Amino acid sequence: MAEPHKERNTEAPEPMARPVGGTEYSWCKAVPTGTGITVLALLLSKHPNIQLLRTALNNLQNNHPILRSKLHSSADAKTFSFITPPEPHILIQQCDISSTSQTISDKTGAGSPFQLILEHELNRNTWTNPSHQSNTNSDSNLFYVSIYTPSETQWVVTLRLHTSICDRASAVAVSKELLRLMTGRDEGGIEKEYDRKGEVSLGIEEFIPSGKANKPFWARGVDMLGYSLNSLRLSNISFVDADSPRFSQVLRLQLNRDETARLVEGCKSRGIKLCGALAAAGLIAARSTKYFPSHQREKYAVVTLVDCRSILEPVLSDDYLASSLRTAVISVFEDPIVDETNKLHQEIGLEDYIGCSSVHGVGPSIAIFDTIRDGWLDCACVYPSPLHSREQLQQLIDDMKKILVEGGSFGDGETGE
Repeated sequence: MAEPHKERNTEAPEPMARPVGGTEYSWCKAVPTGTGITVLALLLSKHPNIQLLRTALNNLQNNHPILRSKLHSSADAKTFSFITPPEPHILIQQCDISSTSQTISDKTGAGSPFQLILEHELNRNTWTNPSHQSNTNSDSNLFYVSIYTPSETQWVVTLRLHTSICDRASAVAVSKELLRLMTGRDEGGIEKEYDRKGEVSLGIEEFIPSGKANKPFWARGVDMLGYSLNSLRLSNISFVDADSPRFSQVLRLQLNRDETARLVEGCKSRGIKLCGALAAAGLIAARSTKYFPSHQREKYAVVTLVDCRSILEPVLSDDYLASSLRTAVISVFEDPIVDETNKLHQEIGLEDYIGCSSVHGVGPSIAIFDTIRDGWLDCACVYPSPLHSREQLQQLIDDMKKILVEGGSFGDGETGE
């Protein structure tokens, strides 16, 4: 006797949702003003295989569901949440030589096409218009991919992400995983970021050890007042144009292998980190731009951003995607990214890459994104323009390089006096 027919449930899975955490909320409020757009730019000498790239991006979104989320904002733009569809979705915008040339033709400065494309992406703010302007709730994508063609032998693949889902540490994990996936040798992994409740990529505050985040209300108030008062006494690099609308530009500070080795050894022999040397060089260079008497003092602020994954409960892996937001004259990261060229890079024709975030809203005068690649120090220095001019910052960065190179020459213990 035949079994009774059973109807199959053909309804699609419902998207998952969760409110943004405290730090994520800070980014949701900051990004519309221009601070917190993370961009990864890859310069290739081989035309990217579009199908492989699309598959790689789908696998990336499967491995990290937060990357396929949409940002849902209320009509008054006061509450935000992540809406995560069950399936990956990504659109790849492709620009030929003509459209690429047109895109960067109005960019100022003498930067390479690769650098100008990076700057263009840093200033493509899809999140500038808050939903309250239309008095309706809105959902927006948090992840965009484009391919530019600066010449017949070069292609630039860019990933542009809302920093609430991808900070600097996360961007490193994303770039390494994407490069591996682009070879077509990785079939993707399990969805790593779902917890036992089915939520996706919890906010960083959920992992702070018990008692570590507790601070009385009045103590927080005193701290905030102290920050505000102290900021009034802090100095900045001289402003060129403080009235015009701002956008982010990028300069690079690079040392060769020998210079980098001497600098790293000099830091090691003195028990300091590379970020300390970068910050010190920046402060010395900033002070030298002002022709004050030697006895006149100024106070500058430096913010050091720390990857806190190892001190959370539970400890988070390096490929867990989280964020932070601070402001100062110079912003550095505690530890540099160390990377080596490998066969996979050569296979896809990777010639160069940069990862950084926009700063022209409420960010620092200089945000330094440092990498030691094949033994060479390579720093992407992002700054707000026209608050500072390219010529002004180029001079400062040239001075920083001179200070670092001269300081590294005393790595054998000499004082240089």
